[in-house]
Amino acid sequence: MTFDYQAARLTMVESQVRTNDVTDLTLQDAMRLAPRETLLPPQKALTAYADTEIEYAPGRYLMRPRDVAKLLQALKPVAGEKALAIGAPYAAMVLGLMGLTVDQIEVDGQPQGAYDVIITEGAVAEVPAAWTAALADRGRLGVVVRETAAGKARIYVSTDGRVAWREVFDSHPPYAPGMAPKAQFAF
Repeated sequence: MTFDYQAARLTMVESQVRTNDVTDLTLQDAMRLAPRETLLPPQKALTAYADTEIEYAPGRYLMRPRDVAKLLQALKPVAGEKALAIGAPYAAMVLGLMGLTVDQIEVDGQPQGAYDVIITEGAVAEVPAAWTAALADRGRLGVVVRETAAGKARIYVSTDGRVAWREVFDSHPPYAPGMAPKAQFAF
């Protein structure tokens, strides 16, 4: 007997995504098609659609389906736009299915170019300046900032060379590699 990944994808969208106010139909359709299980080691493939973060490589996690869906919806991606997925293989897959041109780099990689949409699936203590510098005019960056144990998903928008941000929901994914708070000396 084989596991029905297509049915699991449908259940994920219906029970984790739509029930959390993700109403973008193009996004929902892309998530119904994106084979999340292919991003995981074979021994973890059956957990692909669970409501949790899943480690796909040492220290690297896929974001919970609910959280990546909410973050993508807040970014308002449009077919034809140029996107950058930073340590975000699932988001990259979904954006590609939505009709965006997607480049992928690891968290320690250097963004090259100007992007309409940038997303990462790991939390950061502080957003690297290189990420906001890679935004095109009216470009949007979606990232979870965890200055403490609690995290907030933020959308950064570049307008006329200035970057502003707003918080969109609570989220607590693991830190992306190298993005945890730096230890500070205290008495």
